[in-house]
Amino acid sequence: MTSLVAYDDSDQEDDDGALPLLANCPMDDIRQSQGNQKWLDSNFYGPLLPSPHYKQLEIGQCGDGRTVSEPHREIYPLPLGLSGVVENSSNSKPYSAPQYCVNLTTAKRHPAAPPGVSPYIPKRQRLATQGTREEPTSLETNDKSTVSRLLTEVSERVRPYLGPRPGRAAVPRCMQLSLQAHQAPINMIQWCPVPQLSHLLLSASMDKTVKIWDGAESGQCLQVYSSHSGAVRDACWSPCGRRLLTGSFDNTAMVTDVETGQQIVKVGNQFKVMCLAVQPNDPEVFLCGGYSAEVKAWDARTCKVERVYRARIQQTLAILFLTGGREFVTSSDSVSRDSAERTLIAWDFQTTAKVSNQIYHERYTCPSLALHPQQDSFVAQSNGNYMALFSAQRPYRMNKRRRYEGHKVEGYAVRCGFSPDGSILATGSSTGSVHFYDQQSARTLHTLLAHQQACMCVSLHPVLPAVVATCDWGGELRIWQ
Repeated sequence: MTSLVAYDDSDQEDDDGALPLLANCPMDDIRQSQGNQKWLDSNFYGPLLPSPHYKQLEIGQCGDGRTVSEPHREIYPLPLGLSGVVENSSNSKPYSAPQYCVNLTTAKRHPAAPPGVSPYIPKRQRLATQGTREEPTSLETNDKSTVSRLLTEVSERVRPYLGPRPGRAAVPRCMQLSLQAHQAPINMIQWCPVPQLSHLLLSASMDKTVKIWDGAESGQCLQVYSSHSGAVRDACWSPCGRRLLTGSFDNTAMVTDVETGQQIVKVGNQFKVMCLAVQPNDPEVFLCGGYSAEVKAWDARTCKVERVYRARIQQTLAILFLTGGREFVTSSDSVSRDSAERTLIAWDFQTTAKVSNQIYHERYTCPSLALHPQQDSFVAQSNGNYMALFSAQRPYRMNKRRRYEGHKVEGYAVRCGFSPDGSILATGSSTGSVHFYDQQSARTLHTLLAHQQACMCVSLHPVLPAVVATCDWGGELRIWQ
């Protein structure tokens, strides 16, 4: 009977490049074996299983120190993943192989690699591992009590900065953490707004998941929420820091408990949800906008629509509540001849009436909006590759003397944000860089070469000075300080 070795590889190889497979034997014994034998390091094939196989022993000195007087076959274990057939011989003797013993049989492989050259790796294994990065630690590998503590207690790094006034904002210079956080583009990242829990970082991705990270210290993934069946386009924290609001392309918006992962509220819209906003005065009420001419106000207590805001548009790109929560601004995709009436619209929250639709008079869409934390103003990210500054008071005039430009948008939904004291305005860029602007003068403070792909979102830490989180179109998440 002829020995068989199960092996499957699509690469073409030479028949004369065969070499013996080896078991877990000392390398000195292997190198001292018969001169024509070709050996590889046993670590190439990994651990052994107690699968039987045989070795053809010729006359002479064997690798384990025994002398062979006549040719015969003996049983040996096979490396992991291989199978063989044992052929008994009339000359064979019962032999119990030691823990380290020499192999075995012949398979189609390249010859042993010379020193300094990496060993051969099958094509299937190369394709499976090509381009992979180290995955962050997940909840499954963490102690549950440790995860619960990180989700509910103050981080030791944040504790020294908890005071009546946040420190003056500064620009980060170096990278602290780099994580391959998602398998698809990350649309949104946000630090928890509660100072005591501000070490928690939220990320929402097109891979249908939302994750919570220990962004201030270890970089561990503390929670993974997979409730949506479509890409998660937007997400935000509740003001208490105990719940998450998420919106997805599966036409649903959900409220989820951060610690338990339990779904508290789920509401269905008749459109893909692209943007969300929590009512500042009543956190149980939130707005949903997306691929529709309507923006809906939902009450999480009753799971019913409280108000509907209608405009002559195709979709809503962003929603921003202004100071006091009595009014909010929506951004649309309208770029027609009379688009000045619909690009940015201010609404009265209670009456659902349009307060103003003559805010932005340029023919560019605005994929994101950001409110200044201390002044009555907000900025709109424009596809004209700049950010425009507007007053948050009626009639919401645009400041034509102050324009933040130098970055690129180019159709991406690039988000921007202010530092806690409002002195720095930061934004991502389609080039992968992060741009920091002085809010007063609009001059560029620093440009950070952050990512290889488009940088989608920037979130400045609410407590720690000069700590910034960024994410990109490739699913990478980075922390800078």
